[in-house]
Amino acid sequence: MSDTHPLQPLRDKIDAVDQQLITLLSERLKLVRLVGEIKSEHGLPIYAPDREAAMLAKRRQEAEQVNVSGQLIEDVLRRVMRESYSNEHENGFKAVNPKAGPIVVIGGNGQLGGLFVRMFRLSGYEVRILEEQDWERADQLLDGASVVVVSVPIHVTESVIRQLNHLPADCILTDLTSIKATPLQVMLEVHPGPVVGLHPMFGPDVTSFAKQVVVYSEGRGQEQYQWLLDQIQIWGSHLYAAPAAEHDHAMSLIQALRHFTSFAYGVHLAQEAPDLELLLDLSSPIYRLELAMVGRLFAQSPELYADIIMAQSDNLKMIRRYYHRFGQMLEMLERHDSEAFIEEFRRVSDWFGDYAEQFLQESRNLLAQAHDQRHYAAKK
Repeated sequence: MSDTHPLQPLRDKIDAVDQQLITLLSERLKLVRLVGEIKSEHGLPIYAPDREAAMLAKRRQEAEQVNVSGQLIEDVLRRVMRESYSNEHENGFKAVNPKAGPIVVIGGNGQLGGLFVRMFRLSGYEVRILEEQDWERADQLLDGASVVVVSVPIHVTESVIRQLNHLPADCILTDLTSIKATPLQVMLEVHPGPVVGLHPMFGPDVTSFAKQVVVYSEGRGQEQYQWLLDQIQIWGSHLYAAPAAEHDHAMSLIQALRHFTSFAYGVHLAQEAPDLELLLDLSSPIYRLELAMVGRLFAQSPELYADIIMAQSDNLKMIRRYYHRFGQMLEMLERHDSEAFIEEFRRVSDWFGDYAEQFLQESRNLLAQAHDQRHYAAKK
C-alpha cells in the first residue's frame, strides 16, 4: 500500500504553479524598477490613477473571460502594485526645482520629519536638520534656505515658528502639524514670504507616498510655493486643498474623536481585564480589526496622541457632544425602547445614504483580507 498522500500529485502541481507565480512577480518588479527610472528621469508622478484604473478594469475583464474572479485578480494586483510603489522610489525622484537652496527640516530627526528629510534627499535636494539643541547655530542652518519645514509636537509648534522671523524673503515656510488655523496664522505673522500649511494624512511608517493624501491650506504666495506641492505630487501623493478652519473642524472628527474613543475603549478593556487570547479566538473579523485599531493606538507614543486630542478647544467640545449623545443612547437602552432604537438607526442610515452601501462593500473587502491572515494551529 502506498504511503503517498492521495492529494500529493495535485499538491506538487500547485507548488509548481506557485513557483511560476513567484518568477513572474520577480519579473514584474524588475519592470517596475525600469518604469521608476523613466519616471524619475522625466519627473512623472509614481502614481498615475487613470493608468491604474484602466489596467485594473482590463485585467478584471480578462480574468472573467477565463472564469477567474475579477475581484480576485484585482486584489492580487493591488497588493502587487503596493509593493511596486514601494520599489519605484529606489531610483529617487526628479527635483522639480533643482536650483532651490537648502531645505531645512525643524524636527528632522523625528519620525515624520525624518520621512520628509528622506524624500527630499531622494529628490536630490540639500537637506539640513535643525533640532532643539541646534538653536545656537540656527542662523547658520537657516542661511539661504529655500524651504523651512516645521515638524515638531503640536504644543510647541507656535513657539518654534515665532523664532523664525529672519528667514530669506523668498523662503517657503510650512509646517506638518495636524491642526492648521493657528500655525498658519502665526507663520503669516512672522514671515512676509510664501507660506503654506501642510498636513500629511498618514503616519511615518508608510513605505511610499503613493495614494497618500496631503492636505494643504493656502497661506500666501502660491505661485512661489507651487513647486513644493508639485514635488510632493511627484512622490505619489494626492493633494487636497482645504481652508484651515474647515480642515481643523474635520480633524476634530477624523482624529481627535476617533483617537479618544479608541483610548477610552482601551482603558475600559484594561480595567475589565479580559483574556485577550480568548477575545481573539472568539472574534469575528470585524471585531478583530476593531481590536487591532485600538491596540495599534497603544503601541505608539502617548505624548503624540495627547497632543492631537488636546490640540484645540473645539476637540473637547466635540468629545463632550459625543459623550452627551452616548448618554442619550444609553438611556434609550435602559428604557428597553427598541422602537426608538430602530427609528434612530433608520434616521442615521438615511443620513449616510448611498455611502452606507459603499462602506458595506469596502468593509467586506477589508474583512476578507483580515480573515485571510487568520491562522489556526493544527489540532494535535
